[in-house]
Amino acid sequence: MPCKLHLYLVLFIFTARQCFADDDHEMEEFLKREFSLSKPYQGVGSSGSSHWELMGDAMVTTEQVRLTPDMQSRQGAVWSRIPCHLKDWEMQVHFRIHGQGKKNLNGDGLAIWYTKERMQKGPVFGNRDNFTGLGVFVDTYPNEEKHIERIFPFVLAMVGNGSISYDHERDGRPTELGGCNAMVRNLKHDTFLFIRYIRRRLTVMIDIDGQHEWRDCLDIPGVRLPQGYYFGATAITGDLSDNHDIVSLKLYQLTLLWNKKEDEEEITIPSVDNMELLRVVQSQEGMSGIAIFFTVLFSMLGCIFLIVIGLVVYSHWNESRRKRFY
Repeated sequence: MPCKLHLYLVLFIFTARQCFADDDHEMEEFLKREFSLSKPYQGVGSSGSSHWELMGDAMVTTEQVRLTPDMQSRQGAVWSRIPCHLKDWEMQVHFRIHGQGKKNLNGDGLAIWYTKERMQKGPVFGNRDNFTGLGVFVDTYPNEEKHIERIFPFVLAMVGNGSISYDHERDGRPTELGGCNAMVRNLKHDTFLFIRYIRRRLTVMIDIDGQHEWRDCLDIPGVRLPQGYYFGATAITGDLSDNHDIVSLKLYQLTLLWNKKEDEEEITIPSVDNMELLRVVQSQEGMSGIAIFFTVLFSMLGCIFLIVIGLVVYSHWNESRRKRFY
């Protein structure tokens, strides 16, 4: 237990330090239209001159790009034709998941990708397994029977290097970087997903409550993603189904100063620093980032309390011992 508490404390301090370090850099953002998808979706999927290409059961309507209809055994995708060479960026995703299925009778979910590969069908929310790059998943169906303290739909992120497989039976837990529950189905208001990659730090937030406020989902430093990968969105249905709709994908270039050492480092294979430490933290079922913080805090306070009590007891014992000599 002391070892785990030590790991929690190290991770908390490292994350906080990185967070404050990022705040010291002024940042500007610019919309990159060639990597963005929005109404009226002109030429999407029907023209070689379009920046986006459809795959599978995906289709364009006047209101959205529908990745899958509310029908069984469908999968669809929309992929950028142009590789992205931006070092720092953020993606804002306006999406909808809705259908006739009742709670726990719907599936399977959608994913947002930044990967080396594109336009390849597969079992991971409509994309290939053993992918190379980043996947952010909105998982709407629990495959693992014992999903203790995990409420679905659930948003999670994973970084793959081409040899890491997504574990369907355990809903991706062995390889996830973190996540949060997100009740996104059949809502009457807009739902949004925010993915930011800046100074090798991955941040995911959600806006699903209709309050126009971002809520933290995960924040992981030390995420290393190469440049020149493709953005995409995919979805899949099985025996259970839903409509999975993308209303817009808006990519922003973020500009900030890098020091010379960081700027010269070339990344060729996706990876995550301190991944073993993250897995130790995640091995505690149901413990969110806030829960970990308070666990560390109360453990430290408990230690301080025990030290104070020990000093008081020692002081009384020492005083009593001295009195025996008079």
